[in-house]
Amino acid sequence: MKPTFVDLSHSLDDRVQVYPGDPTFSCCPALTLQNDGLNVHRITMGSHTGTHVDAPYHYIESGATIDEVSVDVFVGNVVVIDVTNKGPKGLIVWNDIAPSEVLIQRKAALEHGVFVFLHTGWSKHWQSDTYLEHPFLTRDAAQRLIDLGVKVVGVDTLSPDETRVDGSTPDFGVHEVVLQAGSILAENLTNLASIQDGDWLVSLVPLKLKGCDGSPVRAFAWRSVTRPLSPQV
Repeated sequence: MKPTFVDLSHSLDDRVQVYPGDPTFSCCPALTLQNDGLNVHRITMGSHTGTHVDAPYHYIESGATIDEVSVDVFVGNVVVIDVTNKGPKGLIVWNDIAPSEVLIQRKAALEHGVFVFLHTGWSKHWQSDTYLEHPFLTRDAAQRLIDLGVKVVGVDTLSPDETRVDGSTPDFGVHEVVLQAGSILAENLTNLASIQDGDWLVSLVPLKLKGCDGSPVRAFAWRSVTRPLSPQV
């Protein structure tokens, strides 16, 4: 049977939304067919532009840089948690995740381990001011995910922590908990509704940027060909 693939990435263009204060994105011709006989583009962006992953070094001085993280870490079985009931600045707490705890544990035991993605539905607000008002995860819930052996925590929002635009500094508790544990964060995912049900594998393989704290990715999922998980505990 032909595999089904789902693109989980936003396109990068001149309207790409970045975290407040981050470098903006630019992609423009450096060489052209007309003048040079070939097309080459010059790309300028921050390491956390568009759909991307955070390496531990993003927040932890002694943490692994993106090139030091083994490539197998970026492939995993995914559990998608539906938290689309959350409104602007809504808190995602452990009780929202707890019903999936057994499933997370079982997928953590599979080859490639487990990712947990939080499906807020906020990707529909991409490129709008509302996107900055996204729901966010609590530090305690993040710690419980790490305790379950989760390799990657992913969100369809700008950050798993609160984003503020008033100049004040939010609590980056989720970043600290996840990255201190040596796990990975994935941000600005999209199309999570398409992989809500069934067994899926996800690739978040980054560019091998030496000494860097993160990298844009072309995130995608495909249906797992492993034996379906039994409904029994």
